Amino acid sequence: MTNDRTARAAERRWESFPPAPEPLPHPVLDSHTHLDIVAEDGGDPATQIDAAANVGVDRLVQVGVDVASSRWGAACAAEHPAVVATVALHPNEAPRLADLDAALAEIAVLAEDPRVRGIGETGLDFFRTKEEGLQPQERSFRAHIALAKRVGKPLVIHDRDAHADILRVLDDEGAPETVVMHCFSGDEAFAAECARRGFVLSFAGTVTFKNAPQLRAAAALTPPGQILVETDAPYLTPMPFRGRPNASYLIPLTVRALAEAKGMPLAEMCEAISDNGNRIFGPW
Repeated sequence: MTNDRTARAAERRWESFPPAPEPLPHPVLDSHTHLDIVAEDGGDPATQIDAAANVGVDRLVQVGVDVASSRWGAACAAEHPAVVATVALHPNEAPRLADLDAALAEIAVLAEDPRVRGIGETGLDFFRTKEEGLQPQERSFRAHIALAKRVGKPLVIHDRDAHADILRVLDDEGAPETVVMHCFSGDEAFAAECARRGFVLSFAGTVTFKNAPQLRAAAALTPPGQILVETDAPYLTPMPFRGRPNASYLIPLTVRALAEAKGMPLAEMCEAISDNGNRIFGPW
C-alpha cells in the first residue's frame, strides 16, 4: 500500500506540470537543471529528458549542490547522452558541513570525470546564509574557483544578494577562463560589468516575470555570444505558469522572452544559445 500511495502521489505531482509549449525552430540546451530533485519526488528523469527533446531542448546540464547530488549527476550523465553534469557545494551548503575540506576533496575527485563539464553551483548567498556562515561560504567559493582553473572547466556561479562580493572574490582569485552567472539576477549596470569581464549570463524563467523589467533590460544589453538559458527546475517556472513545477521542456517560454527582449529573430536567438552551450559545456 505504501508503494501504491507513493506512486499515486508522484502521478499527481506530474499531472501538475504545465502543458508543453510550441517547439523551438532550432535546438537549444537547458544550462542548469536539477533532475535529481525530480527523481526524489518520484519522477523519471528519462521522461523529463524526452519531453524536453520533443520541444527542441536536446541537451541538459545537471547541476550539483552537494556531494550526493554531484555523484548523482555524474552517474546520470554517464547513463543519458543528452545530459552532462556539474559538481559543487552550494554556497548555503558549505557552512553546514562538519568537514568542509573533506567534502571539497570529494568534489575535486568528481570534477575529473569526463562527463562532468563544470564546477558549480558555487558562489555567495547573503540571503539565506547569515554572518556566522559567511567565512566558510567564501572559503568554499575560493576553493571552487581554484578547482575550475585546475581542471579547465567553466565555473557556474550562484549569486544571491552578493553582486559586489562575487566580483571581489573573482578579482582576488583570478577568474577562470569561463564564468557562467547562473540565474542572472542583477540590473543593467551589473550585466554590463559581467559582460565586460567576458562572463556568460544565464537567464531563467524570472526574465518572463512581470515584475522583472530589469532582467529584460539586462538581457537586452548582453551580447548574444554571452547568453545562456536555464530552468533551475523544478524552480522558477516561467510565465504564464509561475507557481507550478518547472522542467526543461518549458525552456521555449524563456527563449521567446529573451528573443523579444533583445529584438532578435527567434531562430537566431536559439542558434546563439546553442552555439554558446556547445562552446562552454560541449560536445555532448
